[in-house]
Amino acid sequence: MATFMDVHHGMTGITAEQLAAAHRADLAIEKEENVHFKQAWADPDSGVVYCLSEAPSMEAVQRIHERAGHRADEIHPVPLSV
Repeated sequence: MATFMDVHHGMTGITAEQLAAAHRADLAIEKEENVHFKQAWADPDSGVVYCLSEAPSMEAVQRIHERAGHRADEIHPVPLSV
């Protein structure tokens, strides 16, 4: 499986509770697309949220996010890490 970082814009003011709820919504259905969301981060001031996942494709990541109610604005493959 590949690693992906996706970005959501427009979530200004997001709280820790809202971020956790969105992450739980992804986790609840992720197995249906063979995706695993590993972690999420947010900057409430800028409204940017980042999610790190392992998945078979960017499309699978997007399908889960869409079904969970928060479509990603960007999805980037992460082929290298240290």
